[in-house]
Amino acid sequence: MAADAAGARRTPWMLLSPSLATISLLLIVPMLFIVVYSFWLRTATGADQVGFYFDNWIEVLGDRFYRDILFQTLLIAFYTTVICALVGYIPAYFVANTRMKSKAFLLLLLMLPFWISYIIRTMSWINILGTSGALNTLFLSMGIIDDPIQMLYNQQTVVLGLVHYLLPFMILNVYVSLDGIDKNLTEAAKSLGCTGFQAFREVTLPLSMPGLAAGSLLCFVLAAGTYITPIVLGGPRDAMFANLVFEAIVTQLNWPLGSALSLVLLALLGALVVIYTRYLGIDQIAKSFK
Repeated sequence: MAADAAGARRTPWMLLSPSLATISLLLIVPMLFIVVYSFWLRTATGADQVGFYFDNWIEVLGDRFYRDILFQTLLIAFYTTVICALVGYIPAYFVANTRMKSKAFLLLLLMLPFWISYIIRTMSWINILGTSGALNTLFLSMGIIDDPIQMLYNQQTVVLGLVHYLLPFMILNVYVSLDGIDKNLTEAAKSLGCTGFQAFREVTLPLSMPGLAAGSLLCFVLAAGTYITPIVLGGPRDAMFANLVFEAIVTQLNWPLGSALSLVLLALLGALVVIYTRYLGIDQIAKSFK
């Protein structure tokens, strides 16, 4: 009996062992390497000095330059998330409540942007907003402007590129939440005297808030962690925190400093995810990918 009980206790761990091994090798072990690297030093000769030093952390946490870039990153991510929420709710509501038989086709159209490389989608804005791009060419030919307008390489185009990239994530999360609402609740509200807008405000919108919150979290985290869009569409003053990590590791080969920078960003975004999970639950985001 004791042997059977011991075997029963080991069975769940044996079944979980492939997943635990994968998570350990691909997530936990690399993270430990980054933590260890963050306490090393890069010497003047370019070599890494092994040890336990706080110089990188003092520089990252004490230098106002890094705090300003971090604040700018959070601000750009916030703008992007708000715009995605406002713009994405409408198509999500339409797809969830459409009476068309081709709802699956609408969802397929929504997924089409994922079939194209994120870098290609971002660089396509250069051909649209550039001085010789489609918009300036159209305005010049119509006589609206005499000289090309500089529309690229500013914070606005960075936000535009991020919205273009992240909008499908918001729509999918809101759609999943809206599609799970019992339509009889809205009809019941109308039968009790609510107008269509009142039924939406009192029933549909509150019940769809978990999906909106999940989409907002996903958009904010992905926006704050991106570095391609600021490089392609932003100017020198529009760098985001991930650009500092890229610059430290790839350009300067300063792995210790880059590790400390990446851990700061990871800790901040991780805290947001923990807060969201504590009050709303992470399962709503998983539903959008099913």
